[in-house]
Amino acid sequence: MPAVRSKRSRNRTRMMPRTICSRSSAGRDARSCSGRWRGAAPHGRRACSARSGRGWRDGRSTCFWARPRRFGASGRFWRRLPCWRIGGVAIFLSAVCPIAALLVLDGAIGEVAPNLRRHLLALLGSSTIIFPVGLADDLCNVPAQLKLAAEVLIAGLLCLAGVRISSIALTDQWVLHLGGWGTVLTILWIVGVANAVNLSDGLDGLAAGVCAIACGVIAIFAIHCGEVVMAVFMLALLGSLCGFLIFNFNPARISMGDSGSLFLGFTIGACSVMCVAKSAALVGLTLPALALGIPIFDTLFAAWRRFLEGRSVFAPDRSHFHHRLLDLGLRHRQAVIVIYGATLLVTGLGLLMLIRKDLGSLVIFSGVLLLILLLFRAVGAIHVRQTLTRLQEKYADARQTRGERETFERLQLGVRAVRTPPQRWQAICDAAEQLELAWVSLQVTDTAGNQETSIWRRADTPASFARILTVRFPVRDLLDVASAEFEIAVLVNGSLQSANHRAGLFVRLAEECILSKLSLGKQPARDRA
Repeated sequence: MPAVRSKRSRNRTRMMPRTICSRSSAGRDARSCSGRWRGAAPHGRRACSARSGRGWRDGRSTCFWARPRRFGASGRFWRRLPCWRIGGVAIFLSAVCPIAALLVLDGAIGEVAPNLRRHLLALLGSSTIIFPVGLADDLCNVPAQLKLAAEVLIAGLLCLAGVRISSIALTDQWVLHLGGWGTVLTILWIVGVANAVNLSDGLDGLAAGVCAIACGVIAIFAIHCGEVVMAVFMLALLGSLCGFLIFNFNPARISMGDSGSLFLGFTIGACSVMCVAKSAALVGLTLPALALGIPIFDTLFAAWRRFLEGRSVFAPDRSHFHHRLLDLGLRHRQAVIVIYGATLLVTGLGLLMLIRKDLGSLVIFSGVLLLILLLFRAVGAIHVRQTLTRLQEKYADARQTRGERETFERLQLGVRAVRTPPQRWQAICDAAEQLELAWVSLQVTDTAGNQETSIWRRADTPASFARILTVRFPVRDLLDVASAEFEIAVLVNGSLQSANHRAGLFVRLAEECILSKLSLGKQPARDRA
């Protein structure tokens, strides 16, 4: 008798997580695919597992899907449903194909811009190299340090090809010649924009929309400067991003991944540098900087926040600008639209710099930057008092650690000069006194099983143990085949991190002091005397 499925069960089936199969006879039932993604799968590489063999025979349910690494509030990505992570392939092809076509039309390029062919070749080569770096990160999680090194190397190669900032015209009369610093500024700009766009890809449609605005701004500036080829390229990339947003806006059916975000950021940064290299106008950098102002400042504040917290700058967190908008109660689409509106506002104000070519453009740029900072302050991304307090605590801890290190080095010289057991114990007591220990207990057991306990106690040891860190560790004397066990109590005067550091320094001194009998026994008789 055929099974009859109720209406409630059919609704439950439709509400299951979206699978990664294409529409086929095997993919109509949501249970024919695993419906899992990397955040839930034990191995992270499980694709479709159609229970019926029809999907694999007709080939229509084969999966080509790079899964997001994290989902939810604890990760970088904020997506409830899994989606394709290979959207960067379409963006890459739509941007590279026009450049390749322009390179084929050598005569047309020579008529429009005689010196542009080498720069276009460099842009095409660097973009082709940076894309596999992001794609590899999507598929197998490339370490952040290695990815950053690859970005710096590719940006350096682009500078060697002649795409770099050599001078910036602040006004018609004031021109700043950078010399060798132009290469450093170019690398920092390109790598910074690439990482800013990459970090902004946390909500559906966010990175694509902001990059589309940046492409439009660069196209306007290119037309203003007479760079027709660059304007056509930016407009082509703008059109591809607008088409991509149809599928990337919330709820996203496809995501650009790190391959798309790194490629977009690198290309936008390189194209803005090419425009500045041609016109030497400051507005060529300030306009893209304002269009990408929210991602750039978000990246800078994230790195600064992790530095103050003592974490790695590559560590993920949930304190970015778009996360704070969600914490304020905005929905996913509302947060993205708010960022779109803010980007359009600051970009529209920044376009006024095309009208003024004197110091008025710098005034406009400074005012728009202040507006962006006020926006970050409004969402709670900037806390001046808290930042100053953390900065003072961090430098105070650094000074204390440096002082403890100097004390350790001085005590280490004294430990190496001991010759007799009483001298060793005295050196241990001096180390405990200067490293602010509450007490030290040393229990030595010889080969015959005899035990000897020595105790040193600080005169002003507090009665309460709430501010004391207790550590117990063994030390073996290899010469006498005897063992020693220390139990120490460290005063937690400041932070627990400082107490832990002082405990580690004392452990090193104690081990060196106990093991000093090895070197003592190997010395000549005249030295021991």
